[in-house]
Amino acid sequence: MSPTAVLTPEIPSEAEAVLAKQTKEILAPRIGKNASLDLRAMNFASEPTVKIPASAARLLVQILDEMSRGNAVKIVPVHAELTTQEAADLLNVSRPTLIQMLDQGHIPFRKVGTHRRISFAKAMEYKRKLESDRKAALAELVAYDQEIGL
Repeated sequence: MSPTAVLTPEIPSEAEAVLAKQTKEILAPRIGKNASLDLRAMNFASEPTVKIPASAARLLVQILDEMSRGNAVKIVPVHAELTTQEAADLLNVSRPTLIQMLDQGHIPFRKVGTHRRISFAKAMEYKRKLESDRKAALAELVAYDQEIGL
């Protein structure tokens, strides 16, 4: 993974999950579509108010939502490159399966010496395509079930 990854995944404790939920419930209704969020830390009352851009505030609420569910969160810059193991983990496939997918041209990659590197954006694009294909297949099965009266 690129050294620009900002956050290492860490499973939140139960207390952190509760705090994340409470904080999310306070922040979420206060975030406008394009308005920045002004925050002041009570521990540093003498410090100026901190302005958080609207997009970062929405991301913060998403992080808090995941944490409130007990999920670890990792932030990866869109321009980051993944190792084959990281990409396999992201796509929920084994590393050998990912290598096959790369060799078959399903996901573009580049080589650094003998190592393959996959663009995070391209891996996510492929993941979204897989999810879309799955939804389409499920919709087709549902339609077939309705057609035959199940």
